[in-house]
Formats: sequence, C-alpha cells, structure tokens
Amino acid sequence: MKHSQKILILDDEEALRAIIAQRLKRKGYEIMEAGTAEVGLSLLKDTLIDAVLLDIKLPDGDGLILLPKIKQLQPDLQVVMLTGNGTIESAIEAMKLGAYDYLTKPCNLSELEITLQKALEKRKLLLENTGLRQVVNRQTPELKIIAASAAMIALLEMTRKVAQTDASVLIQGESGVGKELIAQAIHSCSSRVNRAYVPVNSGAIPETLIESELFGHEKGAFTGAGTQKIGLVEMADNGTLFLDEIGEMPLSIQVKLLRFLESGEFRRIGDTRLRRVDVRIVAATNRDLLEEIQHGRFREDLFYRLNGLTLIVPPLRERREDILPLVQHHFETENKKKLLQHAYSLLPETEEQLLNYDFPGNVRELFHLIERGQILSIAGRIAPQDIWGESKQALKTSPAFDSEERFFDSFQDNHYPSLEDVEKHYILATLKKVKGNKTQAANLLGISVRNLYRKLESY
Repeated sequence: MKHSQKILILDDEEALRAIIAQRLKRKGYEIMEAGTAEVGLSLLKDTLIDAVLLDIKLPDGDGLILLPKIKQLQPDLQVVMLTGNGTIESAIEAMKLGAYDYLTKPCNLSELEITLQKALEKRKLLLENTGLRQVVNRQTPELKIIAASAAMIALLEMTRKVAQTDASVLIQGESGVGKELIAQAIHSCSSRVNRAYVPVNSGAIPETLIESELFGHEKGAFTGAGTQKIGLVEMADNGTLFLDEIGEMPLSIQVKLLRFLESGEFRRIGDTRLRRVDVRIVAATNRDLLEEIQHGRFREDLFYRLNGLTLIVPPLRERREDILPLVQHHFETENKKKLLQHAYSLLPETEEQLLNYDFPGNVRELFHLIERGQILSIAGRIAPQDIWGESKQALKTSPAFDSEERFFDSFQDNHYPSLEDVEKHYILATLKKVKGNKTQAANLLGISVRNLYRKLESY
C-alpha cells in the first residue's frame, strides 16, 4: 500500500468529484469525497487532511461561511476554492479568509494538479516553520548498519521481512546496542518510507507532559497551553511512530496508548472530537517486560498489543566479529564529516584488548572509547593507553570480578549481602568510577538515566 497525502473533494457535483478523484488517485493521492458541508465537516473532525477542494456553493451551506470552520478545525490545512465564472469575486474574498487559491469550473485538471501541489508544499513549509521538521525528520540521512557477524546478518534479514508488513514490532536489547537503527531500518524498508518517521523517547519526557506530546492539546486546555499543539501521533500519520524505552512509560499513559493502538483513534487534550490516524508502531526496550508485568509496572494487554513481532538485538560481546568493522566505519564516517587530519588506525594490541572487552555499554560505549582514543592518539595511531588511560587496562568482563570464585572470596565469615545490596554497591561504584556522570553511568550499567535516578533516590 502506498501511503500518500489525503485530499478531500467537497463538491455537490458527483460527476465532477469522480473525474477529479480518478485523476488524483492516479497521481498517488488518497481521496475522500463529500457532497455536503455537513458530511465534509464530519470528515474533517475525524481525519487529518492535507488539502480540501471546496465548492463555493453547497446544498446546505456557503463555502465562504464553511471556510473559517475548516481552518479552525485544521489550521495548517490548505483550501483550494472551486467556483463558477459568476462567483470569482466570492473566490477572491475566500482567499482573504485563508484559502490558498481558486479555480473556475470546469476545472483544467493539469492546472488543478499544479495548484494542489503548490498548496501542499505551502502546508509543508508551515509545518516546518512551527518546528515540526526537527521532530518528523530525525531519521539518519544515510542509514548503514554494520553486520559482519552471523547474528547481525540474521537480524537484518529478519528486519527486512518484518518491514514488509504493517504489524507492530517490539525491539529488545541492552542499552547502546542500536535498537533505534533497527527501527529506522524497518521504516526505510517499508511502504511508509516517504512518510514521517517520528521517534519518541518515553523515558525522557516528564510524566506530566507525555500525554500532550503524544496526542497534542487545544489552546487553553490547561495552564500554559497558549496555542494549539499537534501531537506526535498525528505527525506520524501514514508513517512510523517509534516508541523508544517503552518500559519507562507511566502506567497512566499506557492505558491511553493501548486504547489508541486498538482503535487508531485519540483525542487531543481539551478536545471532545475523536481523530483517527494510520500509524505503524515500532517500540523498543532494554527491560524484561514480562518481569515488569509481574511487578505491576507494565500492562500485560499493552505488551501483547506491541509484541506483534519481536526482534532481539544481540549485545556487542555476543558478536565480536562486528567490533573492528564498527571501528573502521566510525573512522570513515568521522573523516567524511570533519575532514580529519589523520587516517586513524588501531595498534595490534589495541585491537586485541577491544576484542577481549565485554562492552557493558555496547556499541555506544565502543564509539565513546574510540573518540577518546582519537583525541589522545599520536599521528592517528591509537594505543591501548589512549583508550583506557595510563593506569587502567581493559577489563575483560563487565562485573567487578572476573570469576565466581573471586566474587565469593571477597566476602568473609560466610556473610553474604543481599542481591539488592550487591546491586546498590555496583551502581554506586560505577557512578564513582565515572566521577558522578549519571548519563555515562547509566550507559555502562545498561539502564536508563531515569531508572538510575529512581534507584539513587531509593538509596
């Protein structure tokens, strides 16, 4: 299915609607039709439309009176008036009220296509000028996933298959493994590639704001709502909505998200009208959602709704064949972006240490270490001390102890701490190691920053 811009033809002449609809459908537009003002307004209340072809004379209303109502429902929508020769003055008046342009009947279909295309380009610019471009177009300009290991090659093959469907996808994996890259790959390989890819970090938005971010709000809906806001769900219409860190989403919002996933319908805060969109949902988490369900922190019905298809991104320690290709790709990318003075490379001993390190922070940690090595290297040759520092060599395992025997030897008189105490000690030790940098600590621990703050508050 081709996901296209939605055009509403609001005209009482059925034959004319059929001719225009047939022409525009061949151009890839999704067409909706209405013969009365009442039906047209009803469609506009329920569906996000890109443009309207509006007859100036309707059986149950005047186009000049209807136009402000249309613009009130969807301010960014563009309206092209259709008028008879004797009502051009009225069409010009309509442009003063916010119409984009007018065409006389019978319509020249080529002229109509050009006018409509320009109207849609104006709508796009309006959205960009309100800052929506920064949200909608965050996909990587050049998407490239490094896959030298058998595990990653198999994952990418599964990703390509999954992308051909419209089913919900749940991507699981530790922090820093590249779950968002897989989500972007799903969108890029899907029939929705030319529509919006909208990422949402569920753990980064405050609980008090997340409903407004997702579903939008009307002007005056709550204190501080000085203007109307289109939610991320609406921006993703006909595209892909990526819900990152879905395990961090508050239970109160999980209920509303479930209702939206089941029906495709939602309401902006402060609005009684139901709106409907067509969105493909991709979610990601580094948590065990089944365990979260057992502890009452995640809804079971939402889990099964999201878990249509599951992709598991393996940690870097389980695909060591990808380490050096990832480093090489990083060097090539940085050189293109920054025109670096040196052609960076790793000394053999540096390669050996990287291949033997477990990377608790996964690919994100690998890139941080390489960036440090680039800064400290001499003539672009990265030595082990450039990455690990003079006094520290690479740890071969992520825990504080490299064997079970050494771990238990650290306790005396058979006095063993609880699992909670061990976790607390490990978290605080990691935080101390990174000199209090909570973002870096969270990456190393494989948890979200929000989860780290929650644990520190409990300590």
